[in-house]
Amino acid sequence: MFSHMMVGSNDLERSKKFYDATFAAFGGPEGIVDPKGRLVYRHNGAAFLVTRPIDGEPAGCGNGMTIGFAMTPEQADAWWKAGQEAGGTAIEDPPGVRETAGMKLYLAYLRDPDGNKLCALHRM
Repeated sequence: MFSHMMVGSNDLERSKKFYDATFAAFGGPEGIVDPKGRLVYRHNGAAFLVTRPIDGEPAGCGNGMTIGFAMTPEQADAWWKAGQEAGGTAIEDPPGVRETAGMKLYLAYLRDPDGNKLCALHRM
């Protein structure tokens, strides 16, 4: 398990609008800006951060990387809808139950405005 995860963004104001909306959809707080200018969101004991790339190059999404957030199916549905309304893109299938590796999961997928792949999931 990760204690935190950080992604790059080319536009922190746009990212704040997107992530504030998606976290608010399931009762999460708005992001705060830390002393280094990163957006910080807390969920289920972990921290999720959004920052301008530290190397000064344009942000790019992780090739094949998915960032997962644990939540209930109802929260996942609200998160998925809010993410699209805030500039994200729905990807893969609509939210629903999938069976994989011998377990049932409720999954919803989005790409944030910078192309990072996000997943809301619930272990059934």
